[in-house]
Amino acid sequence: MKKDLLYRLFSRIPPLGTERLILRAMRVSDAEDMYDYARRADVTRYLTWYPHGSLDETREYLTYVGQRYRTGDFYDWAIVHRADNRMIGTCGFTSFRCPSDVGEIGYVLNPAYHGRGLATEAVRAVLRFGFEELSLHRIEARFIEGNDSSRRLMERVGMTFEGYARESERIKDEYRTIGTAAILRSEYTS
Repeated sequence: MKKDLLYRLFSRIPPLGTERLILRAMRVSDAEDMYDYARRADVTRYLTWYPHGSLDETREYLTYVGQRYRTGDFYDWAIVHRADNRMIGTCGFTSFRCPSDVGEIGYVLNPAYHGRGLATEAVRAVLRFGFEELSLHRIEARFIEGNDSSRRLMERVGMTFEGYARESERIKDEYRTIGTAAILRSEYTS
């Protein structure tokens, strides 16, 4: 995979659709919806970032995201629930290793929408995009040990748990054990 393909595609991040969701670029107008979940410590417990301290912080973050979209180096979609026309989370690629055709995905969902299979639906759309549009060979996801619901989601979409790297990352001033799951193109079925 070539970096110029990533920049070209993601400088105008293409919308993705599923039965119940629209995945599209994040907008500053999504600030209230994002702040609704991003301010919560229970949501960010297993994430690399701290809860947003204010609605203004969320607006600043979304302004920053808009700048990164324009340069083609931000690969995350807003998850919009079709029925509510509300941003309920994010899902996308956190990084790429272009020479090896590998992408890493990440996701977060507003707890008010948990238990409906929506995160699974969003991840499947991103996997499809990664394998069919980006021609990736491997897509992986990582999680902080203890985040069992995230690991179950990874396995539900066909990823194989590959193991833990003990205390391999310092997150929020604490060394955390990180699990990895992955799926290869040869294992992927749409």
